[in-house]
Amino acid sequence: MDSIKISYDTSCWIQNTYAWACRLFAHRWAVFYLFTDYFGLAADPCCWGVLSAHVAVFRNPNRPIPQQDNQLVYAPADGKVVVIEATEETEYFQDQRLQISIFMSPLNVHVNRSPFGGTVAYVKYHPGKYLVAWHPKSSTENERATVVINNGITPILLRQIAGAVARRIRTYVHANQPIQQGDEFGFITFGSRVDIFLPLDAAVKVKIGDTVRGNVDVLAEVR
Repeated sequence: MDSIKISYDTSCWIQNTYAWACRLFAHRWAVFYLFTDYFGLAADPCCWGVLSAHVAVFRNPNRPIPQQDNQLVYAPADGKVVVIEATEETEYFQDQRLQISIFMSPLNVHVNRSPFGGTVAYVKYHPGKYLVAWHPKSSTENERATVVINNGITPILLRQIAGAVARRIRTYVHANQPIQQGDEFGFITFGSRVDIFLPLDAAVKVKIGDTVRGNVDVLAEVR
């Protein structure tokens, strides 16, 4: 691991805080240890509990796509399937779509991945409320980000939704950007929910209550 240069001069502690935070994602283990050791907290079980939770939240396991096929719609997130229903999608399609929703608990991997490859056609962030993620209105009233991907045959819509605990959504893509099946397109800190809107004639491969993993399990097949 690259060496880390961190100043311990308490007179410039405030200035160093930002630098520490920037390094946190790349070197979270070492920074956490040095920080807690400096303040005499390294032996505190609570501190190691915080570290364990942090590492669990930001883990990003290698997940190669088992079979590259743009007719197969892979799960965009880890979690439990909580909704499979036809519904009116009012933001982009403005017509009936098949909605599949995945609830991500704080214990799940929080990386969001592209269900298939193509071009990002639309990206929009919406500020909003922080209702619990399983609330029916969370899809339209909570803080959320919408991403539409078109594979040249059919577009699908992905919606990252913040919940009562998850209050930070990151979306890495922008409109007109090419994206490969399985690429990371975002992240929701501490879990929450991802909705995916498919054509009504999509062949669903999962059922409510199923546990799925991003880039591993197929949600549906589009024709």
